[in-house]
Amino acid sequence: MVSSTALTPAPPPPGLIALPGVYRPQADTRFLAEALDHEDLGPGRDVLEIGTGTGALALHAAGRGARVTAVDVSWTAVLTARLNALRRRLPLRLLHGDFAGRTAGRRFDLVFANPPYVPAPGEGPPAHGRERAWDAGPDGRAVIDRICARAPALLRAGGSLLMVHSGMCGAQETVDRLSGAGLTAGITARTAVPWGPVLRGRRAWLELRALASPYEEWEELVIIRAVSV
Repeated sequence: MVSSTALTPAPPPPGLIALPGVYRPQADTRFLAEALDHEDLGPGRDVLEIGTGTGALALHAAGRGARVTAVDVSWTAVLTARLNALRRRLPLRLLHGDFAGRTAGRRFDLVFANPPYVPAPGEGPPAHGRERAWDAGPDGRAVIDRICARAPALLRAGGSLLMVHSGMCGAQETVDRLSGAGLTAGITARTAVPWGPVLRGRRAWLELRALASPYEEWEELVIIRAVSV
């Protein structure tokens, strides 16, 4: 289990490129990297990252010897990750598009994701713009629920899913969905990070929906791990 601590925002790893509009590594990235350090990422392991962004976590896994496939809906993110892989001289298989379609028929030993999870006004997540890296519909679960539904088809027997998201969008619901899909799931770590500008900018809306309390300044993050049996 990863220890439960308070994290401060993490600076981008040295030398990491982040093109305009691409989600930069932050505290949730570092939190998931800590969880990945407890997984077998050695040679011969097939690994998938959903929503790679700069490729920071995919490269973290590739540096341990894993064969890593990384997918993102943003062409700019795919280009960013490609540039970072070249700079680090690490192999990545990079795919552009929706993760479900681009990985159809493939199974992996480990799947991990730092998906969009911030609750946002509107009927669904944005189709364009940098906000789609974090905004995930009114309950923050637009992408999380799709990963939960797809996970059994992505994992080999004994394979694992690691996902980080906010406690604001229902950690137990994620566990329940994964368990209902036939996986063994649980929360393996919790931490807290200061609210960033996105949450601060929609405080009134979050309080109106009872997703945050007045004067709340810290966001809980969780790591959820599920295993295919």
